[in-house]
Amino acid sequence: MGGLGVFPAVRLSLPSRRLFAFLGLQSEPVSRARAAGALWPDVPESHSRANLRRATWQSPSEWIATDGDTLQLLADVDLPAARATATRAIGGGVLSLDDITRLSHDLLPGWNEEWVIAHQDAFRLLRVQALEAACRTMAARGLFALATQAGTAALAAEPLRESAAAALIYAHLSEGNRYAAACRFRDFSRTLHDELGVHPDPTLTAAVAAAVGGISDEAPLPPTSLERRFR
Repeated sequence: MGGLGVFPAVRLSLPSRRLFAFLGLQSEPVSRARAAGALWPDVPESHSRANLRRATWQSPSEWIATDGDTLQLLADVDLPAARATATRAIGGGVLSLDDITRLSHDLLPGWNEEWVIAHQDAFRLLRVQALEAACRTMAARGLFALATQAGTAALAAEPLRESAAAALIYAHLSEGNRYAAACRFRDFSRTLHDELGVHPDPTLTAAVAAAVGGISDEAPLPPTSLERRFR
């Protein structure tokens, strides 16, 4: 989470790093053919298998198990624990600040190879759903500090996710922080207007208006970034 780190620290070649990352995303042993094809898809099979043998040879031998035609990483990976934390939050569990921090990181950020993108997208959705659910759960239980931390992390990950913005705003309102709720509403309104040209959901608008007054669905918004550029 947040990048590829190896503990205890060892110096790895780039092929070894890619192999470690690929195996770390798998929940079970994988065949050499699958690993080679995923990591080196644009070269002939003989070359990809040679690259895989080289990457395996360059890696610490005690970290990769070879059993016939399969490979498996012999190391603990933080992704399963993060998924378990997210699942607990979606099920109505309370998160600690450490849990929220763990779910605030993307999976292997900056890696854009085809074999990792699907994992990244799936985990980002999972962590945002978990943070949003935790925000609502903890606000309902009066744990407002943790609720707003979770909501802020969810909205930072997906700035246009209206349900995450609503969860955070309602948490501020439940805590009695009308000013914080109004500021968050205005920031989200600007983002939504700049990116999509729409207003927030009328139900959310009405809830904020009832708490602080002076806000309506037709309230003028600041100019978009494009409009500001040509003024």
